[in-house]
Amino acid sequence: MDAFYASVEQRDFPELRGKPVIVGGAPDKRGVVAACSYEARKFGIHSAMPSSRAYRLCPQAIFQRPRFEIYRQVSTEIREVFARYTELIEPLSLDEAYLDVSDSELHQGSATLIARSIKRDIREKTALIASAGVSYNKFLAKMASDMDKPDGLYVIRPEQGPDFIEQLAIGKFYGIGKATEAKMKALDIHSGKELREWSLENLVSRFGKSGNYYYQIARGVDERQVVSSRERKSIGTETTFEHDLDDKQEMLKILNELAAKVIQYLVKRKLYAKTLTIKVKYADFTQVTRSQTMDDAFDEFERIHPAIPLLLDKTEAGEKKVRLLGVTASNLSSQAVGREKSQINLI
Repeated sequence: MDAFYASVEQRDFPELRGKPVIVGGAPDKRGVVAACSYEARKFGIHSAMPSSRAYRLCPQAIFQRPRFEIYRQVSTEIREVFARYTELIEPLSLDEAYLDVSDSELHQGSATLIARSIKRDIREKTALIASAGVSYNKFLAKMASDMDKPDGLYVIRPEQGPDFIEQLAIGKFYGIGKATEAKMKALDIHSGKELREWSLENLVSRFGKSGNYYYQIARGVDERQVVSSRERKSIGTETTFEHDLDDKQEMLKILNELAAKVIQYLVKRKLYAKTLTIKVKYADFTQVTRSQTMDDAFDEFERIHPAIPLLLDKTEAGEKKVRLLGVTASNLSSQAVGREKSQINLI
């Protein structure tokens, strides 16, 4: 979906149409941009940017608080459209999904015609605009979807794949973030062509397990299937503070509250976890995570409470001011792996 949250706001509130709209926190309260309209993007505003910076770039921007319940409703409507064409749907987020239409007989089996029809159906059902990328694997379909926004429909055919990748700037590759981009450029890798010149051994030695992924996508190879249902890998929550914290006791109090919420989520979903992770983002926006994997799976606060101060002590919190704290439980399972059932002693 194109500028999804902002587009929903402009759809529902006509007075916002054609204006720079920012969905996120208020600029005077340490907010962050969750999404912005194309009118706002012209000023250099993008998601995850501090709202205060977005305001400086575009003082006339209109800030809207997110309405996630509405976005979820619209997302459900969009997935109902997808389901008319295939059962193989892999959601990436509320506004994005992979669809495998390899076996579809609709529109003479043409993926391009199917994509065009889906775009039309979404517009009729929701009054919103989608962009589509069509190709022979997930990586190239994802890259194609970003090529012609807004209202795009971009196709990369098998015979076009190698040339497309060769000319692609390394920072545009899906799965290559800012830090990896900088590391690659320091190695004189600026494009897909230069990435393809590296051997598998050299990429793995420089980038670890990710080196295999980079080696494959440089050659247009991506054998990942579209997975229509996936298990949840983690459950977490975090909070950003209006004012930076430097009191470790206050941080511990907040981490305990966040951990208690995570435990509630686990219990509600009848899940157990084995790994506890805390996230600390400092005032300078750098962040660290610290984790501990327990011997036994947990779904009770008492079992993780002692680990929280130990993990916090492994950070620079207190020495450096903190703007965000988070807690995540991972290594999830539906059974209490490693825990023996205990019985109350009746004697």
